[in-house]
Amino acid sequence: MRVKTAAGAVLVMAGGAILYEKMLRVPILTWGATADEAEARLPGDDLLEDADGVATRAITIDAPLADVWPWVAQMGPGPRGGAYTYDWIENLLGLNMHSADSVLPEYQHPRVGEGFGLGANRMTFQLVEPERVLALRSADGNWVWSFVLRDLDGRTRLISRNRFRLPRLRDRVGMIPMEPGSLLMERKMLYGIKGRAERLAAQAPRGE
Repeated sequence: MRVKTAAGAVLVMAGGAILYEKMLRVPILTWGATADEAEARLPGDDLLEDADGVATRAITIDAPLADVWPWVAQMGPGPRGGAYTYDWIENLLGLNMHSADSVLPEYQHPRVGEGFGLGANRMTFQLVEPERVLALRSADGNWVWSFVLRDLDGRTRLISRNRFRLPRLRDRVGMIPMEPGSLLMERKMLYGIKGRAERLAAQAPRGE
């Protein structure tokens, strides 16, 4: 009886894995992005060519590049600006995230080679083009996170791309629950940047 139960559980798990791969994985990894954006080669991709996985998520922000860039530039654990997502979840993991609601002047000019700790990872700025691209890479080289900003006639298209390498079996297994979890966090982050940038744009003085 126990053998049958175990076999049934294996079949259920296998069926769930197939369903996830065929029907859910692509929408989870490409939330908000167009097919062209998901398939495009973006700045920062060359920092990790042989990626085992790629997540490309995007949002349109009703604010110019100049009002979006500050929130991207200052991201990171305290005393930086946080990640504009669920701080309490991140802080359960010891990430020391505190999402700022104001622009922090001291963190507006990230430089290549600088960076910050993110849990067990050390993230370093690898590509910095103000109001266009910010790309970071982990110390072990297995994760690259790039933000690409594109002008839409005064609005901004913000694309977040994660490229990751999974060198061990436990990494590949662990990524299965991480993918939907990352969508939960990153969707909140993109909306967090959107809300802050749009409020900043609304505060800007209007011409006569």
